[in-house]
Amino acid sequence: MSDQEQAPDPKLLRDLEDMSVEDLQERIAQLKIEIAECEAEIVKKGNAKSAADAMFRFGDKS
Repeated sequence: MSDQEQAPDPKLLRDLEDMSVEDLQERIAQLKIEIAECEAEIVKKGNAKSAADAMFRFGDKS
């Protein structure tokens, strides 16, 4: 199993079973917000890396 693939936490699964449908829907909404924030950060970091790569390539006259 890779670092990014983790087995689900059994305690979390039990907690989910105890949640109401409304609570689960709210949790999903919050997780979607967190995912969007993570995706935005990935784009931001990718743009910064691209800019840095371009800057270093600028001086390379190969």
